[in-house]
Amino acid sequence: MRTRSATAAALLAAGVVLAPAVAMAAPTLTPSPGATTVTKAGTSFLSATPVAAGQPVRVGASTGEYLYWSFPAAPGETHEISATVSLAKNRSNGRSTWTVEVFDGLRRRQACTAGAQTPTADASATTVAIGCTLRRVRPWAEPWSADPLPGTYYVRLAVVDVPETDLGLPIDVDLLISATGDADTSPDDGKLEAPLVPPTNAGEVLDSVPTVAPEDEDDGGWNLNLTGWLPEAGSRWIWTTAGGVLAAVAGVFGFALTRRPSTR
Repeated sequence: MRTRSATAAALLAAGVVLAPAVAMAAPTLTPSPGATTVTKAGTSFLSATPVAAGQPVRVGASTGEYLYWSFPAAPGETHEISATVSLAKNRSNGRSTWTVEVFDGLRRRQACTAGAQTPTADASATTVAIGCTLRRVRPWAEPWSADPLPGTYYVRLAVVDVPETDLGLPIDVDLLISATGDADTSPDDGKLEAPLVPPTNAGEVLDSVPTVAPEDEDDGGWNLNLTGWLPEAGSRWIWTTAGGVLAAVAGVFGFALTRRPSTR
């Protein structure tokens, strides 16, 4: 009995020791067969690089940069984001904390139900694994709720705590977004009229510079009319002059009211 107890205690201790190592292990990236690798990342929501589920991402960046990607989400799907950051070899002995955040089309931050969303890499670590499993996308929701709805989603990867001497050091990021579930098997009785995609009204590209009629030269605010001398009715000089005349009349009228009669 004593031998069995000792063996069980040893196994329990080994499990306690190995549990953190398993939790910090890098996720297994299994991209879709034949998918093209994305080698770019945006620096903001507007410049986020679009990727599809199962499409691998591998980019080189610098420590301290914000990296953005976007992907479409359909109702009934559950998405999982897995990322591995290869740290620089010449970094300092300090620890660094990384995070991955997901936003929907309305820029609302979506919660993660599983995964190491904000892991910390020790001084001896060469890679850090980041993961986030989103909630299942619903076909509709109440206006006051923050449930995930169909549309465009944004992934942001960044470092939140790092020694200042490590800022700017090169890193390599491997990222994969997987989607599970079937949109046709959604049990919810409802449908969103339009996906949550923010409107982006880009300007038109002009082939040539438009011709603009020359304006009158700056004449100090006179804006001459056809006579060439009189200012327009809405000119500031008209209102300034009228205000001065009214002020003078009011002053004379007030002096006449307050003047005392002569006693001689």
